[in-house]
Amino acid sequence: MARVLVPLPDLDFDVTEVAVPWQMLHDAGHEVVFATERGDVVPRADPRLLDGVVFGRLGAADEPRRFYAALCDDPAFRSPLAWGASDVASFDALLLPGGHALGMRQYLADETLQRQVGAFWALERPVAAICHGVIVLARSIDPRTNAPVLRDVRTTCLPKYMERSAYFLTAWKLGRYYRTYRAYVEDEVRSALRDPGRQFVRGPRTLSKRGTASDDRPAFVVEDGRYLSARWPGDAYLFARRLLARLA
Repeated sequence: MARVLVPLPDLDFDVTEVAVPWQMLHDAGHEVVFATERGDVVPRADPRLLDGVVFGRLGAADEPRRFYAALCDDPAFRSPLAWGASDVASFDALLLPGGHALGMRQYLADETLQRQVGAFWALERPVAAICHGVIVLARSIDPRTNAPVLRDVRTTCLPKYMERSAYFLTAWKLGRYYRTYRAYVEDEVRSALRDPGRQFVRGPRTLSKRGTASDDRPAFVVEDGRYLSARWPGDAYLFARRLLARLA
């Protein structure tokens, strides 16, 4: 059994990108340990993704929402560690989920978390990041090289065309809900790479088709040694399966 560390913000993480990997890791017998900034609150997903972003659409699918309901009863989820109190060497893998609402900034910008992520990266154990979670890696420094941990790896993240499309589709009602920062996720991730043209992998274009428990055809994951990355919630099932393969 592996121990997997999953840092989260207090509010606004993506339902699917947390609940699907948690359920699949849990079903496989692995221990999932959650951590928040202070460890003093039960984290909560972005409520819009549970209710539907616009007119009941664009939110999480039914199965991930059911997984999230079960996750909310998990004792490990209800009693998270604090980021700074986590002994990263006691974990076998690190999973960095995403989310785009403003509450995510707590997680994306925290320097204590970034130091912990850099320390874990230096252990050369499996690291998995999806969507905005890749930003945490783009901002984390490998203590062995004093360079971004992503400097020499191949990666994907939320592609610019996806982020831009979601923003333009919903800005009339939700303003900058889909724009966590003024810079696009893809642009910040590219800036951490030594050779973005070679290392950044956008993947096939998609706006609506998602992978499921039984169909990985619409999904996309980039694998580079012990590191794997994915673009958005539509990749979550394949993303979790690939992480499980590494833990096996």
